[in-house]
Amino acid sequence: MKLKKLVALILALAMALSLVACGGSSSSSTTTTGDSSTTTASSDGSYSVTELTVNIWDNNQLDGLQQIADEWTETSGVSVNINVVDWDNYWTLLEAGASGGDMPDVFWMHSNTSQMYMENDLLLNLDDYIAADDDIDLANYYEGIVDLYNSDGVQYAVPKDHDTIALLYNKAIFDEYGIDYPTDDWSWDDVLAAATAITEAGADDGVYGFAMNTSNNQDGWYNLIYGYGGEVVTEDHTDTTIDSDASKAGMEMMRQILEVSVDQTTVAETGTDSLFMSGKVAMITQGSWMVIQFYEAENADDYVWVEIPYCDVNGNGECDDGERVSSYNGLGWAASYSTADPQAAYDLISWFCNYDNQVKQAELGVTMAGYVGADEAFSTAFGDMDVSAFLKVEEDGTLFFRPYTRNTTVWEDALQQTGCFLDAWLDPSDPDLMSQACDSAAEIIRNAIAEE
Repeated sequence: MKLKKLVALILALAMALSLVACGGSSSSSTTTTGDSSTTTASSDGSYSVTELTVNIWDNNQLDGLQQIADEWTETSGVSVNINVVDWDNYWTLLEAGASGGDMPDVFWMHSNTSQMYMENDLLLNLDDYIAADDDIDLANYYEGIVDLYNSDGVQYAVPKDHDTIALLYNKAIFDEYGIDYPTDDWSWDDVLAAATAITEAGADDGVYGFAMNTSNNQDGWYNLIYGYGGEVVTEDHTDTTIDSDASKAGMEMMRQILEVSVDQTTVAETGTDSLFMSGKVAMITQGSWMVIQFYEAENADDYVWVEIPYCDVNGNGECDDGERVSSYNGLGWAASYSTADPQAAYDLISWFCNYDNQVKQAELGVTMAGYVGADEAFSTAFGDMDVSAFLKVEEDGTLFFRPYTRNTTVWEDALQQTGCFLDAWLDPSDPDLMSQACDSAAEIIRNAIAEE
């Protein structure tokens, strides 16, 4: 193993990262990690272990994934012990396992940390396994996710899922204050107008039109930057245009919305989801990985999903090409370089990722698929709650992959601090602060890339 001392320092930055993207669920819990056998894999196709340990961080996905895993157990004879570990402890334990050589057999990888694990030989090289597997053709998966988990031409994970962003509103609040419901045709200007009207009308009731957790960039302000034509990180991962006029236009819209939204101190203390479900907020944006939380909520009948609003860049009142965008990200199923039975670990990954089980994952409402075209069932997985907005954006809009570099957490965390966007988040009344924050962000990102 080529575990460099630098890894611990860099990966430690991930510990401070707030819940982001693809399953960063606040409802996660910690369970005890099981032990796999120490025997090695045989060459005749049989397995030399009786159990595989799997770590994930989203309790909302546990039941569905365990059901899929149990079906593999029926055919393989190998039991699968899936442990849910909350986001922060997930990376702490994984880093400790990497240092001590006792990692789970199979686990999730995320865009924030994948490069460090891949570049230090901590993940199983899957190339030969994929080449011999008739069920896995990487051309069938979302290209951005495939590329994310490839380093120097070696594939270290198979896409588990992908996600998109939608607007969620509480129709009871709109009814209370006589405001027209959001639709798939809404722009961010429409969101601003409705949020302003509800915040003003609901002042005595402590009700706000909008709430956004600015630390959750994937389901929030990233979408406005890209919708207005900017880029947090360029496609070749070598630069940023976050200080461009286009990016600043997107962040100016974000600033105006924040002016009539719940203040960030309250958001940090309570969370946008809790504020929404307590009836204090009329609208939020959220990712497809969090649908189950709202589906199971007490007032779920009042909750409606519509497509993420578009950025009316040219002001013509119509959604033109490139104006409706949604970030997307995807987890990858990876295996430890030290797993006792590499073939068994890979076969479980293949089982999770083959077409039939990607469809089943969508049917069970676990999350959307990483396999292109396997998502249709997701839109009807939640009974009367229509979540088709998450799929329609792929037809009506443009997806951009969640921006990343080799050391994403280095600059992503710095953007949230004083001297950058934190100042603008806390005082959204000042347009100059937001513009200056964009300039500071560009310097931070460029310096971080130069150091990679």
